[in-house]
Amino acid sequence: MATKTISITEDAYKRLLNLKKENESFSMIIGRITGKRKISDFRGILSKKSADELEKAIRGNRKKRNKLHRARIKKINKALE
Repeated sequence: MATKTISITEDAYKRLLNLKKENESFSMIIGRITGKRKISDFRGILSKKSADELEKAIRGNRKKRNKLHRARIKKINKALE
């Protein structure tokens, strides 16, 4: 496998070192933290209560956004008349 040499700050090196597991290379760390995640990887990360609160907040924000969107469309249509 080909390799590349990169320069990173001392702070970035220390952060990577803190993430490093036993017998894990820095390439493996970078691959692990930058790899694609499946949505199923996040299953169970929130408690039922937190998930319900998050869903309620999302629905509320969507409702507000849709209301503002309809108002903008109405204003544009009125201006075009």
